[in-house]
Amino acid sequence: MALGAGNILSEVFLSDESTTQAVAKMVKNGVARKIAPRLYTSNMVEPDDVIIRRNMWQVVSLLIPGSVIGYRTALEGRQSDAGAIFLTGSYKRVLSLPGMELILAKGSGPVEGDVPFIGTLFMASRERYFLENLQPTKSKGRDTRSVGKKVVEEKLVTILKVKGDAELNVIRDRARVIAPVLGMEKEFNTLDGLIGALLRTRPSKNLTTPAAVAYANGQPYDADRIERFEALRSFLAAAVLPARRCEHVPGQAFYSQGFFDSYFSNYIEGTEFPVDEAMGIVFKGVIPATRPADAHDILGTYRVVGNYQDMKRIPKDNASFIEILRHRHSIILDGRPEKRPGEFKERVNQAGSSVFVSPDLVRGTLEQGFGLYRSLEDPLARALFMMFMIAEVHPFDDGNGRISRVMMNSELVSAGLCRIIIPSVFRNEYISSLKLMTNHNDPTSYVRVMDYAQEFVSRIDFSDLERAKAMLAACNAFNDPADNEKLQMPLDN
Repeated sequence: MALGAGNILSEVFLSDESTTQAVAKMVKNGVARKIAPRLYTSNMVEPDDVIIRRNMWQVVSLLIPGSVIGYRTALEGRQSDAGAIFLTGSYKRVLSLPGMELILAKGSGPVEGDVPFIGTLFMASRERYFLENLQPTKSKGRDTRSVGKKVVEEKLVTILKVKGDAELNVIRDRARVIAPVLGMEKEFNTLDGLIGALLRTRPSKNLTTPAAVAYANGQPYDADRIERFEALRSFLAAAVLPARRCEHVPGQAFYSQGFFDSYFSNYIEGTEFPVDEAMGIVFKGVIPATRPADAHDILGTYRVVGNYQDMKRIPKDNASFIEILRHRHSIILDGRPEKRPGEFKERVNQAGSSVFVSPDLVRGTLEQGFGLYRSLEDPLARALFMMFMIAEVHPFDDGNGRISRVMMNSELVSAGLCRIIIPSVFRNEYISSLKLMTNHNDPTSYVRVMDYAQEFVSRIDFSDLERAKAMLAACNAFNDPADNEKLQMPLDN
């Protein structure tokens, strides 16, 4: 490599036969120094590993020109945790540098699909690095050159989930072309078997990861959500939760509690009525002419949460879980036929930047989550898990928040525990706790917020509707969250 003016200005450069004297002069004058064999830098201040890391691919290109970045490096898109970069070239070599180890395997140079990268380097195509990562490999330090079949399987599942069947067929077709060139026919047969199993055209016996097996069996699920659910399940299983008893029997207290459950649950979703007008809708059948659909939202929710027999019913298995969930949703959204009451969504939905579970993964994710729910013994733990699971999946076009809180309170009513109701003024705390769980798998705030809300409900006397309304008002329950007021805990009644 010639050391022209442009290269002298570069932070890293090589010394070769044509530049030895010029580089030696730069070193003597204190404007360059050696940081690796034949590798020099004009940076006289920072540590060698910092300089090399910042100029990673330029350094690789200088030291091993024309090589192909592949194996786990191409699949993961980064240097390994142990600092290794895996490449393929015309010879075998291991080169140790400060903060980096270049591991060059002997093999084919660029093939169809590989793309030019920085300098003279090439980046392996997706098909090539899938084949490479299916090769058996021995450990090198803390890392292996290939990530192995399990990780490849997981990557294929992700592609299938996001881009569908057609994309896996593209990968298989392209891999079939380059496999003989790379001498990786055996690895292609493995890849072909994995893709065939995921597309359900081959037996699934060779699949190993739960998500892949679920796809092959026709009941795929969102693995990231299941990981989140497991974090919540573990926290709840280890927690010592209170048992705030509440006698649920048909009568004024039950129906009053059901009314405020419906009223506040709809407020959270933006269906806002003065409480007296909402009471007229529920107890007197008064439907405002200008807002009939909104009125039916409150009335539909009350028809579930105010139904003693229905609220005592909890699921015993996957089939009854799905049946109860869809049945209750159909009642809640009865006044909005355009929202397809009781039918799982057919399009992806989202709230802000949060994208919920893909429609084709809804049922599988719910059923996997239900298995985690059943592993919990404490009824409050089950209720909290149930609510978050349904809210996180968002299985319907609309009404997901309401149905999640209905399913939660059904668990509590069935167990003889106080309901959890989120008053208007407490909305921000509730939403923030859910976001913390969704974004960081941290259940601490969620459980604390729900515990506070249940204790609040346990201190309200619901035996008289007007008295309950007055107590709630005195505690700021009806205030808007934007008023910057807090929910006050009432004295024990």
